[in-house]
Amino acid sequence: MMKWSEFSIHTTEEAVEPVCNILHEAGASGVVIEDPKDLVKVWGVHYGEIYQLSPDDYPEDGVMIKAYFPVNSFLAETIDEIKEAINGLLMYDFDLGHQKIQLTEVDEEDWATAWKKYYKPVKVSNSITITPTWEEYTPTEEETIIELDPGMAFGTGTHPTTVLCIQALDKVLEGGEEVMDVGTGSGVLSIAAAKLGAKSVLALDLDYVAVESASQNVRLNKVDDIVTVQQNDLLKGIEGSYDVVVANILAEVIIQFVQDAAAVLKPNGTYITSGIIKRKKQEVRDALTAGGFMIEEVVEMDDWVAFIAKKD
Repeated sequence: MMKWSEFSIHTTEEAVEPVCNILHEAGASGVVIEDPKDLVKVWGVHYGEIYQLSPDDYPEDGVMIKAYFPVNSFLAETIDEIKEAINGLLMYDFDLGHQKIQLTEVDEEDWATAWKKYYKPVKVSNSITITPTWEEYTPTEEETIIELDPGMAFGTGTHPTTVLCIQALDKVLEGGEEVMDVGTGSGVLSIAAAKLGAKSVLALDLDYVAVESASQNVRLNKVDDIVTVQQNDLLKGIEGSYDVVVANILAEVIIQFVQDAAAVLKPNGTYITSGIIKRKKQEVRDALTAGGFMIEEVVEMDDWVAFIAKKD
């Protein structure tokens, strides 16, 4: 039976996305995020928690991120690279909190069943509910289901930035739009766009593991006739004109490619962007306005912000 090494880091909520990204790029098979805020979270007015979580599984403060790596001869090297990359986040001004790292060895069976308890169906917008593949779930007439198999766990679609983007897509899409999803990760936003009536969706990610994971999830949700997943560095070399561009990535990156986003949008097209920690809100707003966007709406959840902007 395969042995796995559990890499756990005690960090902060704002470091979750970049740290998870580092872990995925290092080849983690499965990531679990234990955020005590999930215990008390109310997902906006309509979204009741649909499951019970046990406080014993959660840290008292900060966030615990656990990633699983096969025990092999490169493990030590991989862990060193991860630590170095996490330290590199300090340059971008991230608060890493306790930054306490632990390594433990676990058996495959233990973790495969253990982490499933974290994933239950969650209603994330008026019409979209995300459910893991192994849950039997019967939707109401108004609900559209996105099934995710977080086997490679690029987020399970319930991180606030993802939820904000899905809610924005739900508002913006009327049907028949051409959509581009930059930094697609698990593909959840592309799948949401397809299920909300988009005519075509181009999903881009630099990380080939994400491309594989997204492609799998797109097929699983039977929207592969609408969504095309490809490996690409942001918008480099991408042409064409789109009705909607959605980007759920780091604020620093969003600021860098406002011009590129404007270039691929039709006049009056919509740019939905999130992944923005609250203290970067003004910086991103300024960059969007300077890049010729008109801010239509700003939505917030926990410490996160999303913008819905129109190309002016």
